[in-house]
Amino acid sequence: MAETTAGRQTTSVEAPPRRERIPHEIAASVLAATTAFIGGTVWHLPPWAIFIPWAGMFLRGGPNLPDAKRLWLAMPMGSTYALVIVLLETHQGTAFGEGQLARNAFGALCVLVVNSALMYTGKLKLFSLIPGMFFGFASYFAGYDVGNPWAAWVSVIAMNALGPVYAWLSMSLTFPVKTRS
Repeated sequence: MAETTAGRQTTSVEAPPRRERIPHEIAASVLAATTAFIGGTVWHLPPWAIFIPWAGMFLRGGPNLPDAKRLWLAMPMGSTYALVIVLLETHQGTAFGEGQLARNAFGALCVLVVNSALMYTGKLKLFSLIPGMFFGFASYFAGYDVGNPWAAWVSVIAMNALGPVYAWLSMSLTFPVKTRS
């Protein structure tokens, strides 16, 4: 039976009965624990940026390569638009004046224009997973520390890229096996 889900054609096929050798809750928790070693390095990478696309993969129905590829394309685009906002505000933030209200007005204009461009970019097939672009966009802003906007951009893109990998590992490390009927 074919049905449409969020613009995708899916096929409902009853999967063979399976059981997990290791519960998914344990496999996912062990993987989550490994992020402490990512964030605790001298580079101070944002390990939480792994969790956003990891969860996103399950919103898309579970880990699969086609959706991972779409996320891998969309998330860096979202982070790039966020970087543009930061660069504009850093270099032109006082264009409307020195006061906080003027700076906020300039920031609002940047978000309005750049976010509109992000949304229109989502009309291109290559970047059509708009929630993925917002994963990258939000991840960048959440991880940006005043200092080096380019380092934040590189690190967020790298950490977001690990999200679909962690989603896949969280399922694969359960070592599912078919049960006998």
